[in-house]
Amino acid sequence: MIIANIISFIILAIGGLNWGLVGIFNFNLVDWIFGGYNAGSIIVYVLVLLATIWLIISAFMRKSIIMNSGRE
Repeated sequence: MIIANIISFIILAIGGLNWGLVGIFNFNLVDWIFGGYNAGSIIVYVLVLLATIWLIISAFMRKSIIMNSGRE
């Protein structure tokens, strides 16, 4: 689970950097790398979505484990 969290964090950081560039400079790095909106950029956007969902679920799972650790 720790490896998945690290990978998700890296993917989410890349997505955040891309959106920062879009917001500040109107420059989409993902589209620039893949030459426009095509299958490659869609895959990157889906990976960012999955990483976000994973980190949200992971946070709730961890909170549940911590809250239930004192109960037996």
